[in-house]
Amino acid sequence: MVRVPVGAATVAPTTTDESAAMSEPTPVVSTGPTPAAGRNLPAAIGVGVFLGALIVASLLVVPWGWVLLSTVFLMVGVDELRRGFAAGQVNVPFVPCLVATAVMGPAAYIGGAGALLLTMPATILLLVMWRAAHGLDGAARDVSAGAFVVGYAPFQAAFTALMVAQPDGVRRIVVFVLISIASDIGGYAVGVVAGRHPMAPTVSPKKSWEGFLGSMVACVGVGTVSVPLAFGAPWWAGAAMGFVVVWLATLGDLVESMIKRDLGIKDLGRILPGHGGIMDRIDSLLVVAPAAWWMMSVIAA
Repeated sequence: MVRVPVGAATVAPTTTDESAAMSEPTPVVSTGPTPAAGRNLPAAIGVGVFLGALIVASLLVVPWGWVLLSTVFLMVGVDELRRGFAAGQVNVPFVPCLVATAVMGPAAYIGGAGALLLTMPATILLLVMWRAAHGLDGAARDVSAGAFVVGYAPFQAAFTALMVAQPDGVRRIVVFVLISIASDIGGYAVGVVAGRHPMAPTVSPKKSWEGFLGSMVACVGVGTVSVPLAFGAPWWAGAAMGFVVVWLATLGDLVESMIKRDLGIKDLGRILPGHGGIMDRIDSLLVVAPAAWWMMSVIAA
């Protein structure tokens, strides 16, 4: 994720009642850049290398290794989302969401896009039945939250199972991951050094336009190289894919930042030192996955 720390100024409370002023939260507004990394960089790099090794191993050992690995990660991620929503007083029906997470990736890998599409209405039905069995007070809210969690995480991630199910599936996953993480790496590197103008200060004050430019250059560059090497496509097809991915990856970062800000939490988890939780690490990958599946279906045809 592109996180460029910016400075903050404190706005003093306007009330004249001292006790009321001390009990109310102090609003914070962005005023300028602070060139700090904002994370444990050695730990973040170490975790990133470890995750990269897991991805490579999952792709080389067995064809469905990626599906198994991503399903395990997503189960942890869904639990993180459940805990996050619980902090916001919303009870996500955990068991139906976990069942959907366990089913969607394998269903896509074995049955294709049609099977994946069928899992979503089946999940909604399961959510409604499960929640109704536990009472109707707040049921609509909880079912809606469950549907969001499933649609946001395992459903979008299952498009990677559609990729890896193809004869050249390993190459598709490699290209997808390389271009997607290029957004994080390029944005972080440029943002830390040159970030000056917040991109969305009310949602993610540490994300800058300069960092976004770094993401753009990195994604287009990696796409320009990787897509021709993997599929024999023209360079401009890779550049176009990189251009699309950077917008979607940035959107994925902002969506998760909005969720966390609305729930009043900093990170969705702490399982990955230097990164936060599983969802903090894969937020951009999730939003990119459906579009990447479609673009590679066209490019590699």
